Amino acid sequence: MMNNSEHKYSKRQVEDLLEACLNKTLGEIDKKHVFDRTKTNPKITGIAGDVIEQSVFGYDANSDSSPDLNIDGVLTELKTTGIRISKKNDEEYEAKEPMSITAVSPNVIIGEEFSDSRFWHKLAHLLLVYYLYASDKTVLAAEYANFLVKGYQFLEFSEDDKRVLEQDWLIVRNFIRSLDGNEDLYPEISHLRDKLLFIDTAPKWPNPPRFRLKRTVVSNIVQKHFNGSLEQLPKSYSSYDEIDKKCHEISKLYKNKTVAELMSIFSIGGKIDKGIGERLVVKMFGGTAKKMQDIDLFSKIGLLGKTIVLTEKGKRTEDMKLFRINFESIANVDEQFIDSVFYDYFAENQILCIVFEEHDSSDFGKNTFLGFKRLSFDDGFIEMNVRTVWDRIRELVVYKELKDVPILDTNGNPRVNKTGVMQTAPNFPKSSESVVFVRGDSSDSTKKPETVNGISMYRQYIWIKGSYLSQKLDEKEFL
Repeated sequence: MMNNSEHKYSKRQVEDLLEACLNKTLGEIDKKHVFDRTKTNPKITGIAGDVIEQSVFGYDANSDSSPDLNIDGVLTELKTTGIRISKKNDEEYEAKEPMSITAVSPNVIIGEEFSDSRFWHKLAHLLLVYYLYASDKTVLAAEYANFLVKGYQFLEFSEDDKRVLEQDWLIVRNFIRSLDGNEDLYPEISHLRDKLLFIDTAPKWPNPPRFRLKRTVVSNIVQKHFNGSLEQLPKSYSSYDEIDKKCHEISKLYKNKTVAELMSIFSIGGKIDKGIGERLVVKMFGGTAKKMQDIDLFSKIGLLGKTIVLTEKGKRTEDMKLFRINFESIANVDEQFIDSVFYDYFAENQILCIVFEEHDSSDFGKNTFLGFKRLSFDDGFIEMNVRTVWDRIRELVVYKELKDVPILDTNGNPRVNKTGVMQTAPNFPKSSESVVFVRGDSSDSTKKPETVNGISMYRQYIWIKGSYLSQKLDEKEFL
């Protein structure tokens, strides 16, 4: 087996090799005929990385836990990473998936410190090679030959990011130490997810799990490489405990102030609506952006800001819209739930609820700030509520069971809009049926721009019921 000392390059040599690959397909640069293996193994994984390793750098894949390359004396891990056009902005890229780092080996990690761990040795110096996964569907390995190499970068994490990675790793390491070798409790590692900022572990026991950088973290790296930097907060945070503490300090300062008063304090002008919650959070944390996802930290860790308005009796006033459904992905029968956007959204993101109390339903500016609560979604919720809806949507689309049905009023009669046209909607899971449900949304009620199975409809979004959120918020203390 070759070792990294034999994979020696200067940085200039690496740059020359990769510059020659840019905007060429993986098939075009495959001089070692790596894709020939797909003829007998059409679903082989890791084919893109194999092409870069063997046809560009000239070495065979191996399972060595050491970094792959020696570049000017610096041991560097090579990662070939898929990117795709962002679902939110077709002029930006996002990561196709999380980035696998190294195995979670209980017998090894219990004796490690972060600075000499296998985990950090793999992450300390990275060479990322990006290829464009130009498909909304899962494709066979041979089709990777059509994907273009779009870029590369040498990456070293900042000191702030290194502290976050260390804190995350310590949470896992210390948890494993606390088990004192009791293998029956190893499955509990997956329950650490809501404490980890940058990493997670997958798959679940009894399958041997690996450390991964969350897809949100990889997307953040990708976006900064191709599109420039996101805004940095004036203070760094290396754990959710530190973020929660800051939220508590903010709440002590501003609790019971009205939205109008807060806008004046933070010099925010313009329209007062539900979007003001995110703008206020950014200002309260010392930033200037309008959205939390324009802040580097929040973007990386997948912390989403949502305004929650409660009535004076503590009841939730409305449901929460989460994300738009990609029907090309839904129609892909080869996609597994764990690889879907649905799983990704609920498993990787957490919601920072900016809670207000409503005093006048016609004047948002009179709502008073109560504080923050942070919500995450555990495996049980995802399996019971999210997977069930994902399965049902797939059944309707794949098996052509989708129908456009009349919308009924409380008396069971068809609703008619102002133009006299009967209102209809597809028979996706509704709020009366499940906690997580589908609802169309549009800024123009006369247009139905989405077409699925020949049925015209509004753009369809995944929502979560307000009554469920109210219940979960009642169970949580304010930060």
